[in-house]
Amino acid sequence: MDIPQVTSVQASPTGDMGQDYLATGKQVALRRWQEDAGDFTERVSRKYEIVGYMLSGTLEVDLDGQIATLQAGDSWMVPEGSPHRYRIVKPIVAIEATSPPARFNDRDEPAKD
Repeated sequence: MDIPQVTSVQASPTGDMGQDYLATGKQVALRRWQEDAGDFTERVSRKYEIVGYMLSGTLEVDLDGQIATLQAGDSWMVPEGSPHRYRIVKPIVAIEATSPPARFNDRDEPAKD
């Protein structure tokens, strides 16, 4: 029997984009974002699916040209390989699940066209 992995934000490693890596399994991983307001990020596509949940703040997600405004209690999904970008309207705290885990095999690098 495997022992459950328990990770606190204080003990979590931080990624190059400022994300805190939380629990990671073979098929899915969790990460936490805490970001200040800012302009749209560069449009990227990733080698994993993203499912996110807003804990606080306001975030705009531009998914393949369609913009949605998300607030606390809202969730979103970005399919693997879909061009997307984010704009933080009000400082956010959000949790994302990535499948397969974004943390490994250079998956956080933008996909090559």
